[in-house]
Amino acid sequence: MIKKVVISIIFIFLFSNYSFAYEDGDFQYWSAESVSWKIAKDCKMELEEEFRFGDDMSDFYHYHTDIGATYSGLADWLDVGVNYWLSFEKKNNKWKYENRPHFNATLKYGIYGFDFSTRNRFEYRDKEDESPFWRYRNKFTIKLPKFTKLEIQPYIAEEIFVDFKEEELNSNRVYGGVYLKILENLRGEIYYLWQSSKSNDDWLDTNILGTKIKLSF
Repeated sequence: MIKKVVISIIFIFLFSNYSFAYEDGDFQYWSAESVSWKIAKDCKMELEEEFRFGDDMSDFYHYHTDIGATYSGLADWLDVGVNYWLSFEKKNNKWKYENRPHFNATLKYGIYGFDFSTRNRFEYRDKEDESPFWRYRNKFTIKLPKFTKLEIQPYIAEEIFVDFKEEELNSNRVYGGVYLKILENLRGEIYYLWQSSKSNDDWLDTNILGTKIKLSF
C-alpha cells in the first residue's frame, strides 16, 4: 500500500512538471516598450520589447523582441506589414526560443470619432525542439473618441487564435484599456486582458495587467 502511494506521488510530481506552467486563473503582468520611426512617406519601422511575469506576477517567464515595417500607401483603409519576432519562454525551468516571422494586413475606418480596425496576422512559428507550423490571428478593435489634454482614448478589443497544425481555434483574448499622451512623441497604454487558452482538453483562464510605452519619431 505504502509503495503504491509513493509511486503515485512521484507520478503526480513528474506529470506536473510537464503540465500547465501556471494555475487556472493566474494573474500576470506584461510590460512593453516600443519605438517607431518613419523611413519613407507611407512607411515606418517599429521595434518592441515585452517582458511577462506569471504566477501572480512573481515569476519572469517570457521575453520577446518584435521588429518590422508597416506600409500605409496602398489605401487609406489598409496597412500592410512584415515583422520578425524572437522570443524566449521558460517551460519546466528551461528557456526555449521561438523564431516567428509574421505578415499583417489591417483594415481600418473611422466614424463620429470612433476608430474601428481588424488586424489579420499570419505567423510562421519555428519553436525550439518542435516542427514549424502556421497560426492565424484576428484582432478586432474599437477606439472611442479622445478626451482631455492627455488625449485619453479608451478602447476594447477581441482577438482569436487559429492553429493550423491542430486545425482549431485554441485561444481567445478580450482587452479593455486606455491610450494616453505623456509627451509630444511619447504615448502610454494601460490595459486589462482576459485570455482563455486550450491545453489538451481543458481551457485555462489568465488575467493580465499590461502597460506599454511608445516613442515615435
